[in-house]
Amino acid sequence: MPPSIHLIYASSSGHTEYVVEVLRNVLASAALTVQRAEEAQASDFENGDVLILGCGTWNTGGSEGQLNMHMDALLRGRAKDIDLGGKPCAIIALGDDRYRYTCRATEHLMQFILQHNGTTCATPLLIVNEPYGQEEKVRKWGEKLLSVLAKTA
Repeated sequence: MPPSIHLIYASSSGHTEYVVEVLRNVLASAALTVQRAEEAQASDFENGDVLILGCGTWNTGGSEGQLNMHMDALLRGRAKDIDLGGKPCAIIALGDDRYRYTCRATEHLMQFILQHNGTTCATPLLIVNEPYGQEEKVRKWGEKLLSVLAKTA
């Protein structure tokens, strides 16, 4: 039986939400729950056997290369004291190559996972520029994630 997956994401422009919807179809064989960051609480990090965090790279607070404001508020606010207890985690990060810190959300999400005792179970899914037309990349990443999780189950 595949492990259950809880995916928490932040999307303001709709790009991360689009990637999550494409991924939802790929992960249909797993028990997948999806939650927006602005609705998530610290206790939601306990959901699922595997955690996926998805977020675009923004200029939050006027500084380039930051997390989306909703993910930032969740990770540095409501969930700042959680312990992931070794939970396997994966990352989805988006960015725009017009900016110097393209996909820097990856770094922030990785720091959060490692600082809160999580473990990474897959290479991050990086989507540069608009996600439309990159569905195959998302599908392949999701299939690889399922394959890795099946081996560890």
